[in-house]
Amino acid sequence: MNLKQISICFLGFASGLPYMLVFVTLGTWLAVINLDLATIGFFAWIVLTYSLKFFWSPLVDNFSVPILNRYGARKSWIILMQILIIIFLLLISITDPLTNLSLFALFAFFVAFFGSIQDIAIDAFRIELAEIDEQGNLAASYQFGYRIAILVATSGALILASRTNWPFVYQLMSLFMILGIIGLSLTPENKNTSLKKLDLLDFKASILIPLNDFFNRFGLYASVLLLSIIGTYRLTDIMTGQIINPFYIQMGYTLDEIGFVVKTVALAASIFGFFIGGKLIKSVGVNKSLIFGAFLVMITNLFFAYIAITEKSLISLSLVVALDSMAAGIVGTVNITFLTSLVSKQYTAVQYALFTSFMMLPGKILAGFSGLIIIKLGLIFGDSYGWMSFFILTSLLTIPSILLISLYRKKYE
Repeated sequence: MNLKQISICFLGFASGLPYMLVFVTLGTWLAVINLDLATIGFFAWIVLTYSLKFFWSPLVDNFSVPILNRYGARKSWIILMQILIIIFLLLISITDPLTNLSLFALFAFFVAFFGSIQDIAIDAFRIELAEIDEQGNLAASYQFGYRIAILVATSGALILASRTNWPFVYQLMSLFMILGIIGLSLTPENKNTSLKKLDLLDFKASILIPLNDFFNRFGLYASVLLLSIIGTYRLTDIMTGQIINPFYIQMGYTLDEIGFVVKTVALAASIFGFFIGGKLIKSVGVNKSLIFGAFLVMITNLFFAYIAITEKSLISLSLVVALDSMAAGIVGTVNITFLTSLVSKQYTAVQYALFTSFMMLPGKILAGFSGLIIIKLGLIFGDSYGWMSFFILTSLLTIPSILLISLYRKKYE
């Protein structure tokens, strides 16, 4: 790894940590204290901030943070957001969800909100740091850091919580955000001289013009196809992400078992996956890699349906988690490279935020209903078969993206 890749790796970690702490680990905390699945599912809507970040992305493209801007415009936003994330993670740690769930949810919302702004700045920083031929390697480095954050915020947090307590876990996790600041110090910011300054008071200028640029470059039909691909490609893993740890707990796995399985197995599998994703793009191209990744996600998600109806087995869980992590690594690298290839450097932060918002919004909305869906399916088929039906249903959500990518390839390749 060169300094650019190491820097992006650290920033990937800083990006993934707050997201996982409020999207996945928070749900585990709530499951352990026996909050109902429906409420846990609704907590997925807290991270809708990541899906709506295009509304505040023009701020990042047009302004810098006073005092901190001496380090660079993008860096000024990243540093400020990391400080605020640390503060609100600490506030979560001193709030009891059993006695004050509303305040607990509010603090989690602010972590997600500031995390979404941080992501806008990090994405722009990464895209502007190198040309398109280096973006595959930077995407892999970002995914590496992000995946480490997933392990720390899920496996590490669960193992630590089983030995200490949840407030201490979130206090410790807040300190890990400092790694993002270290990453920023490793490479200078590459100033984007082609960036178009927008009028933030004019919605047309700040949102519609960057979107119109995208439609002009690709044409109406291709643009609609591409946005449809973006909106459907990650439906499966986004919808299951919020509820997967409560699933493990209902299946009888302890925090230690969940943590150690993910820690020891998923790390190697995910590292293998996102670097395979980078190699795959170079060998067969982005579009074929997208289809391959979608099939992998569909197949590996079906394995969780098997886990739901079989006896508890750490060996089976380890194998399924490994396959799922490898698929997630491949899809993550491929998807980042795909989205990056669609961005104009004239509207870096705004367009990338728009694309990631299109990607996450449908899945996040559906994820909020995941607990209710599982409860309803459980009433129809029984608890285990309710979970099995849920994973089959979410696996089928990959089919629209496969058909859309195939249609795009047929017309434009």
